[in-house]
Amino acid sequence: MDKRQEIEQAVETILRNLGEDPDREGLLKTPHRVAKALEFLTEGYRQDPAEILGEALFTSSNDEMVLVRDIEFYSLCEHHMLPIIGRAHVAYIPDGKVVGLSKIPRVVNVFARRLQIQEQMTEQIADAISEAIRPKGVAVVVHARHMCMEMRGVEKINSTTVTSALRGLFKKDLRTRNEFYDLINAHVPANF
Repeated sequence: MDKRQEIEQAVETILRNLGEDPDREGLLKTPHRVAKALEFLTEGYRQDPAEILGEALFTSSNDEMVLVRDIEFYSLCEHHMLPIIGRAHVAYIPDGKVVGLSKIPRVVNVFARRLQIQEQMTEQIADAISEAIRPKGVAVVVHARHMCMEMRGVEKINSTTVTSALRGLFKKDLRTRNEFYDLINAHVPANF
């Protein structure tokens, strides 16, 4: 039996234990759909951020901040397997190398598509970029809503959790850090 079939059987067991009939029309394909969805939502375990970043490193004389902001992500909390929905802002200051811009959102997805806690995910993104690119500094800020807080438990709708990870110049230099925060908080017109 392969992993997907095992997940399907587990979902069928969960449905029965919830008082549902997995053989009723609306649920017949649910175990298969859930297994496929979970494979997709956890594909980050099967991806290597260093490989993703290493594929697109380019020599550059640029030594100014590179920022990719408002990177949407969807994750699952490791405590309840409920959605975490958020945005990440990732910046780095090159030190002879830049990375293809699309690789930064890909790295966010690598870590978002694992069972996660936001604090750890923020650190993992910063560390992966630091290790692969070796920039002068890295900054990551993540804003997210946690369905484990909104759908159950304290049921606080629209509460947002903000985490940050600062490395190198972003941690050491107040001006660099303030520039980063100013840029991620700046209003950008919708039709720029």
